Amino acid sequence: MEERTIGMKAIIFAGGVGTRLWPLSRRSSPKQFEKVIGDKSTLQLSIERLVPDFAWDDIYISTNKKYVPQVKKQLPQLNDKNILGEPEARDVGPAVALVTAILHHRHAHTPIVILWSDHIIKKQDLFKKILNESRKQIEDKKQRIIFITQKPRFASQNLGWIKYGKEKTSANGISFRQFQGFKYRPDLTEAAVYFKSGSYGWNTGYFVTTPAYLKTQFRKFQPEMAREMDLLEESYGSRQFTSQLEKSYPRLTKLSFDNAILEKIEADEGLVVSEDLGWSDVGAWEALKEALQTGADKNVVKGKVVVTDCSDSLIYNYTDQLLVTIDLEGHLVINTRDVVLVCHKNSVPKIKKLVESLSHSENEHLV
Repeated sequence: MEERTIGMKAIIFAGGVGTRLWPLSRRSSPKQFEKVIGDKSTLQLSIERLVPDFAWDDIYISTNKKYVPQVKKQLPQLNDKNILGEPEARDVGPAVALVTAILHHRHAHTPIVILWSDHIIKKQDLFKKILNESRKQIEDKKQRIIFITQKPRFASQNLGWIKYGKEKTSANGISFRQFQGFKYRPDLTEAAVYFKSGSYGWNTGYFVTTPAYLKTQFRKFQPEMAREMDLLEESYGSRQFTSQLEKSYPRLTKLSFDNAILEKIEADEGLVVSEDLGWSDVGAWEALKEALQTGADKNVVKGKVVVTDCSDSLIYNYTDQLLVTIDLEGHLVINTRDVVLVCHKNSVPKIKKLVESLSHSENEHLV
């Protein structure tokens, strides 16, 4: 019998395109399916963090329907019914709405954790301990939500921040603090204030709650979306579900989940855990470098590479050709089978705009 020590459902979102990790991440095969770290995809690594503490039947993947075959190929142990295919890209709000409707039908009052497929967590035992203790808190009081945050390492303006107050309770060495609100990607001055205060955590996007609680929040703050969710839930498990999904999903308001729900949650319904998980969102090259760099030179190297007198650089080679770099400082070099990207690490924000321009050119096939 498969061992299971954490009695909850895990939903991993794996539908993004990952433009900021181009040219490795493409529309045809986004970052979560690529070997960004080591010899496994970040999706596979996200599953490894859960199994065997989660049974395979308790793990769900939410992705765009065009990526469902890739999910099946990389995770053959996963039950097909646990792969939820979104008909089109409509931001995270509708994606969570779809998951909520289905999970509400199947496990309305069972604790769930929302996770992401392109993150690094170095302290995995601590992470699972937090999940287990959070599950117990939700089982004790189902009408609330627990945000899992990373203790900040620096004043980041590329991440959301969650403010917390005094400790409300603790269990097994894990402190649950009062939730006091969100701040989405502050400017550098604000981020420095948050970092210095010691009262904020980085928003990892991870939270523990129940489908019933989420459904209540959609009814309260997004009633039009909630009506479509009701139709989806009513048809789930029947022959009409696929056609209903094709009708309802495009009608779900295109909103981030933060804007749709999280920023509106009542403070007394939320708790915050803030720990050093060794967490990083590796959705962009500079974030990947920050997460993996070691040693005095701060270089991060992958593949067939020779580095001479380089520092503070990320050099990734996905080909059999030898890649040689000399006297680089603060640069990124990404060599794939058909594209080579070279830029300063501070120019990474320009990649997204570059990819947009390529998508309207003769090089569209490389996007």
